Amino acid sequence: MSDPTPGAFKASSLPVDAIELGRFQEAWGLKGWLHILPHSADTEALFASTEWFLQPPEVRFARGFSAFSGCVTVQIAEIKTHADGVVAHIEGLDDRNAAEALKGVRIYVPRSAFPATPEGEYYWVDLIGLHVVNREGVHMGIVRDLLTTGPNSVLVLEYTETVDGAERIAERMIPFVAAYVDRVDQSTRRITVDWQPDY
Repeated sequence: MSDPTPGAFKASSLPVDAIELGRFQEAWGLKGWLHILPHSADTEALFASTEWFLQPPEVRFARGFSAFSGCVTVQIAEIKTHADGVVAHIEGLDDRNAAEALKGVRIYVPRSAFPATPEGEYYWVDLIGLHVVNREGVHMGIVRDLLTTGPNSVLVLEYTETVDGAERIAERMIPFVAAYVDRVDQSTRRITVDWQPDY
C-alpha cells in the first residue's frame, strides 16, 4: 500500500475493547482536516482521546483505498465542533489530497480510554445488549440502539412477539429518562423500567 503521509500512521493491533465511534468523511479545508461522521450524538470519547485506531473502510466502500492496510494508530493534533459537525486534524497529515484518501476509514477508541461518566450517566455502548424488564418482572426486550430526540435519548428495544401463531421480531421504544428508568445494573446487564408492554 502507498503511504501519502509518512509518519502519520503507525502499524498497530486493534485493542480487544475497541469501540467503533465513527468514520471519516470528506476532507475539510486545504490543510488535511477531515469531517467525521460519529455513530452517536455522544462524542465525548472522540474528543477525550488523542490516539485513535483506524481501520480501512468496509469492503463495500474500499474500492481504490490505498492509504494503509490493517490497523494503524494516529495522533490527533486537534478536534473541534464545526457548524456542520465534527472535524479533526491528524498529526503529520497536512494535505487535502491525503485527507481525501481516508474517506470511509473507521475510527476506534478503546473503551478503557473513555472518560468516566457522572453518576447516572452512561455511554450508549454500555447500554447496547442489556435486557430490559419492568417493575413486574416482564421482559420488555434487549437494547438494540439508542436514538437522540432533542434533549432526551430513547432506548430502542428488540423483542419477540407472536402474531397469528408465528413468532416475529418487533421493536419497542422507551424514553431513557428518570421518570421511566428505575435502575441500570451493568453487573447483571439489566435495566429496570416503569413501563408496560401495551404502552
